[in-house]
Amino acid sequence: MANNPNPGLLSRMLMRKSVEQVQRESETSTLKRTLGPWNLVFLGVGCIIGAGIFVRTGNAAALHAGPAVLLSFLVAGIVCALAGLCYAELSSTLPVSGSAYTYSYTTVGEFAAWIMGGLLLLEYGLAASVVAVGWSGYVVSLLGDYGLVIPPELTGPYGHALMRDGVAVIGADGNPVTTLFNLPAFLICLLLGGLLIIGVSESAKVNNIIVAIKASVIIAFILIVGWYVIQHFDALKANWDPFIPEPTGKEGEYGWGGIFRAASIVFFAYIGFEAVSTAGQEAKNPKRDMPFGIIGSLLVCTVLYILVSVVMTLMVNYKMLNVPDPVAVAVDALGPEWGWFAKTIKVGAIIGLTSVILVLMYGQTRIFYTMARDGLLPRVFSTVHPKFQTPWVNTILVALLTAVSAAFFDINTLGDMTSVGTLAAFGIVCLSVIWLRTTHPEIPRGFKVPLYPVLPALGIVACFALIFTVENRVLVFFGWYVLAAVVLYFLYGLRNSQLQKGLQQHD
Repeated sequence: MANNPNPGLLSRMLMRKSVEQVQRESETSTLKRTLGPWNLVFLGVGCIIGAGIFVRTGNAAALHAGPAVLLSFLVAGIVCALAGLCYAELSSTLPVSGSAYTYSYTTVGEFAAWIMGGLLLLEYGLAASVVAVGWSGYVVSLLGDYGLVIPPELTGPYGHALMRDGVAVIGADGNPVTTLFNLPAFLICLLLGGLLIIGVSESAKVNNIIVAIKASVIIAFILIVGWYVIQHFDALKANWDPFIPEPTGKEGEYGWGGIFRAASIVFFAYIGFEAVSTAGQEAKNPKRDMPFGIIGSLLVCTVLYILVSVVMTLMVNYKMLNVPDPVAVAVDALGPEWGWFAKTIKVGAIIGLTSVILVLMYGQTRIFYTMARDGLLPRVFSTVHPKFQTPWVNTILVALLTAVSAAFFDINTLGDMTSVGTLAAFGIVCLSVIWLRTTHPEIPRGFKVPLYPVLPALGIVACFALIFTVENRVLVFFGWYVLAAVVLYFLYGLRNSQLQKGLQQHD
């Protein structure tokens, strides 16, 4: 199609990269291949563990599912497994940077790839901001344990009342404290952006150490708080009564509707395995290592999610968990004699969330890198630093975007926007597996989705069903966001696409 001198508009929008071209781009990439299979597992675990356990679990339980949030994790885990199997097949077939963006370009066409790039900005950029807000909550809590107080106005989103244990904080003037800017969240995004510029191999080494520490702390949380819960079960079992709170009549508040609404909230936490697939051009042996990293990290983290949600909702009443730092609330409930453990958990949460922000920002920079190579974004975003061999210009942009979002927006709004983008992207990936099997059945695949085409079809239905559990204001925003992306494609992407010009890339 790219060689047709006068293709129609629809034909141009449906132009696809050939599988051979995608694989050739993988071979000619200037990015270093430094990541082995266990690096990829750590990459996935580093993302999955932190976001769900340390940040969004509390919001999902307090506002929507109650103790039944563990069922929400099961629902999200099943949907995630369907998408994860599809990612594993595509990443073993098309082992390139860009992840779902590249898969869409090769199967459905350029316009779909552009839309997917927009979805992935929600999925990665905003998710990094969500986790940065959670990181800030734990830092503020830990510093408070040592008597170090950051001005409250600099610890939350613009124009929101500061909350502690579900109650508005009152200032010296007798009025509720209103936050202006989340300074800790802003600073951590800029700091990690600098680390990513230095190089992915250095970042991966740091991430491996962080994940090992974080996993140890989480297991300690499960064992120690779980033991406390067992010892005091007669008193604490009231926190699970009722296990599924009665629906309030408002859509998505408790009952089974709330369980599915909470599933859409915690679903974004599972994008760790998807971050593994963005590292295709930096994996040593993509066809073998990518499925290993994706499926391995997904299995490990699903078990941890469920155990932590059980312990957390038994330890404290779910209504107290609508905070950026729910694990801190649970460990503080152990009492002052466990103060040392509470501090240890908070330190572990801070370290863990640091790795999550790192992985998400890493994934976003590699997507921008690939889109710029294709001409769909300005060429400068594919500029590789001569010393560090990383896409440094777009890394600076990603760091600024995530930092500003984390500084000014609240965690629930950011999280809901992320969930919609993530679910839509995952649904399209499931569709891409069916499309590629139909159009290119002859391509060697390092991994194949079992029970094809049933599982990919179920993945499509499940992802889009969860999208419509999100509240209407977020869906309206999503509609306008997609419309803006469409307009931008016709103004810039269509005019500058390398594929439209019939150019091959050799950089």
